[in-house]
Amino acid sequence: MEFAYIPSPSRGVLHLGPIPLRGYAFCIIIGVFVAVWLGNRRWIARGGRPGTVADIAVWAVPFGLVGGRLYHVITDYQLYFSEGQDWVDAFKIWEGGLGIWGAIAFGAVGAWIGCRSRGIPLPAWADALAPGIALAQAIGRWGNWFNQELYGRETDLPWALHITSTTDGRVPGYYHPTFLYESLWCIGVAVLVIWADRRFKLGHGRAFALYVAAYCSGRFWIESMRVDEAHHFLGLRLNEWTSIVVFLLAVLYFVLSARFRPGREEVVEPAASDGDTDDDGAAVKLDKKSEDKTSEDDDSDNESDSDSESKKSDAEKSEDEDKDKGEKETAETEAKDEAESAKKA
Repeated sequence: MEFAYIPSPSRGVLHLGPIPLRGYAFCIIIGVFVAVWLGNRRWIARGGRPGTVADIAVWAVPFGLVGGRLYHVITDYQLYFSEGQDWVDAFKIWEGGLGIWGAIAFGAVGAWIGCRSRGIPLPAWADALAPGIALAQAIGRWGNWFNQELYGRETDLPWALHITSTTDGRVPGYYHPTFLYESLWCIGVAVLVIWADRRFKLGHGRAFALYVAAYCSGRFWIESMRVDEAHHFLGLRLNEWTSIVVFLLAVLYFVLSARFRPGREEVVEPAASDGDTDDDGAAVKLDKKSEDKTSEDDDSDNESDSDSESKKSDAEKSEDEDKDKGEKETAETEAKDEAESAKKA
């Protein structure tokens, strides 16, 4: 008797007339928006300009989607190219199937192109976006819930996922909700990266390396629970081996970066400043200084004119006083002469 479980949606797509609304696609889109929003806030806090993260994401997201799909199709080629399968299904990305490893790798190529075109260091941009990517993965994993895919072994736990679909060989029953485990793990990774970045001032790609290492450690044990078809090597699934290799590379990068490039970048976007920058970048500062200098010159000219007028006024006043004094002396002399003439007469 089942007391509690996580129900699966009866269908993963709704039709608005001829337009299909797919839960998987909505989860991917919402995740991308969250990643760009948080990345933009972190980029501005690092001294970057608003909108730069979105501009570079225009390059990174399409590359990431293509890379994620290619990784999935290559590693699960039997789903599309074996006998009885239709290879055209390899292009139906809305039906699910994105490999995070390919998405990150190809997305980094797109981001590098965008960063290079704007003179921005890729590691700094990746650091700003790292926790946002983790949150995007946390949201995107719910797309697997809509498609009733990527679940784990059977279980009778109260949070078991109830699978009802029989498509592609699924067996209805109650399974570990590995999509939920990974979603919660990714939220924890995002919190960890944000905390560590604030506490230790991570720079030069180390916040991104921490995200990669933390995600891989969780993906390894979650991957070991899954029961969907996968290639195995030495008793481990392909994605488990990938998690191990990528984890080691991320840790190695973190250690070497901290040793050879300690601290954090002082400038992440050359054209940005502390408030005197707009679309013209540093030119605004020059214009402002020029305006300030012009204003000072005008004030100096006004002061000079005022001093000249004051000096001129003083000179005229002195001249008037001398003239009045002369006229007074002349009048006194004439009056004295007239008095002497009258006395003689």
